[in-house]
Amino acid sequence: MSKLTANLLLLFAAALWGFGNVAQKTVLDHLDALSAVGLRCLIGGLLVLPFVLTERRVPAGAGLFSSLVRVVALFAVSIVLQQLCYLGATVTNASFLISTATVITPLAAWLLTGERPTAGLILAAGSTVIGCLLLSGGIAGFSGGDLTAILSAGCYALWTVELGRHMQAHARPLTAAAAQFLGVAAFALPLGAVHGNLSFTAASEAAPELLVLGVFSTALAFGILIAALRFTSASHAAVIVSAESVFGAMAAAIFLGERSSAVGALGAAIILGSILSVAMSNRMPMARLPLRTDPSALDAFGAAPGGWGTPATANPGHEEAFHDPSR
Repeated sequence: MSKLTANLLLLFAAALWGFGNVAQKTVLDHLDALSAVGLRCLIGGLLVLPFVLTERRVPAGAGLFSSLVRVVALFAVSIVLQQLCYLGATVTNASFLISTATVITPLAAWLLTGERPTAGLILAAGSTVIGCLLLSGGIAGFSGGDLTAILSAGCYALWTVELGRHMQAHARPLTAAAAQFLGVAAFALPLGAVHGNLSFTAASEAAPELLVLGVFSTALAFGILIAALRFTSASHAAVIVSAESVFGAMAAAIFLGERSSAVGALGAAIILGSILSVAMSNRMPMARLPLRTDPSALDAFGAAPGGWGTPATANPGHEEAFHDPSR
């Protein structure tokens, strides 16, 4: 695969996540948030599970289970909050606000690993706050859904850092993905059955949205990201995948008739510019990953409802800001 092909595939993955944001909104017409998340992750987990066998020969390092538990727990909180935000946020707002995880991730790395942010990152974080205020119409205009989207972005940032550390120590990207998806399903589905409206009838009515989310926004987009990261750097991937927010806004306009005011559009542009500036500022020389049939050759991994990503680990100790999905 050429680098151009990899970048085009990443753009396709960003489109899958962006257009999938519409399904995250409309699935709530049939299912409660916990049931929707649980069924989506169950579909994605079952699709990824057979490929876990390809990693059976990868040696397991010490502390694998405890590290995986932390990754799964953070992912579960992040994706549940992301789905909940659609109860009160528009698809356009949610797409851009959750994309701020790209800016928050280096700040999370500073808190968790001591990596100090650059002046450019601090500027990008400040401009992102301004963009969020413009997008939502000021502090008074923030809905509960908008605030939940920002909280989800923060949790995705913590998850990204923890996932990056997990991959450096243990690799096994497909095992981590299956554990995340099936772990969320095991947590969310019982709660949806007890406190939500989970039923065969409701799931059948939501089948089109669940197929889009489970097959395309989760399993397929995740697989594309893993394959593409073997042929292009994570910094380039971050720039391309951050286009998810743009695709999300486009999909909302096409399918839901959502429109942003001029001020809101300015806020969205500022957020996107901040995201791209962070990704571009972390560029480093291209390092082609070894092409081996063993999945342990991958030293970068991503997985986001909305988007899936993690810092590249080709150079130990160097962490790059990378965007997360959702999805």
